[in-house]
Amino acid sequence: MITSTPHRTKLYSILLIGILGLTFSPFFVAWANAPGIVTAFYRLLFAAIMVLPWFLRQVKREPTLSRRAILWSIAAGVFFAGEIAIWNMAVLKSSATNATLFNNTSVFWVALATWLIFRKKLDTNFCWGLGVAFIGILVILHKDFNLSKSSAFGDLLAIIAGIGYAAFFLAMQHAREKLSALTSFFIAASAGALFLLILIPFAHVSLIGYSTQTYMNFIGMALITQVIGYLAINYTLGHLPATIVSPSVLLQPVLAALLSAPLLGQSTSFFQVLGGSFVLIGILLVHRAKTH
Repeated sequence: MITSTPHRTKLYSILLIGILGLTFSPFFVAWANAPGIVTAFYRLLFAAIMVLPWFLRQVKREPTLSRRAILWSIAAGVFFAGEIAIWNMAVLKSSATNATLFNNTSVFWVALATWLIFRKKLDTNFCWGLGVAFIGILVILHKDFNLSKSSAFGDLLAIIAGIGYAAFFLAMQHAREKLSALTSFFIAASAGALFLLILIPFAHVSLIGYSTQTYMNFIGMALITQVIGYLAINYTLGHLPATIVSPSVLLQPVLAALLSAPLLGQSTSFFQVLGGSFVLIGILLVHRAKTH
């Protein structure tokens, strides 16, 4: 349960750590060399196992948990798992570039839901910041972006995945009103893993038979991307609105582009630097906005 608000410097430092953790996600996916839904399942399963001892210890100290908050956490986990599954389908039907761009429309869905459903006003700085940041993402991805009839279904799936990602942020924000970051994280990860386990038979893929290197990547992804990354994001959602946290995550493609050179041997282009600058300016405008 939220009891006090930490210093803003500490809060934004934790948010940055979370975004850095998320940045490693595509690298682990590439190194794992396994079906996307399988990687996502093990990512959530191993993450839940990793934090289980601390979760049990915390539950003993706080045996009474808000039923409403638990349901919000379960919803967040299902939305997140569904987002991953649909996004992986979008990549296959369209392209990684298109899927990444349209998935990042989640920031607009968060803003729209905040305005229409939760009746919170969004000021001019926020709207400008959101637009500038998204233009930055478009600049970064423009070279490989392609609109065609053949990829239209995949693009639609990516937009649906973006809506699911937005729903995750909003659901987790509500869960954090009554639950700690660790408790809400464990419930969401467990619910997401169970949801994917139900979906896997329909994907006609196997959960076993992969190399040791692949399983090590599953563990690395669970630790760095899920436990460190999303646990940090969960923490900030207890103190910052989803309309602030969600646009901040747009920094992830910028950091991924910078890390592609040392980790995947890919060079950083002028447009990646230019787009990254737009994203940073947009995020700064968003953080200066009054959204609650």
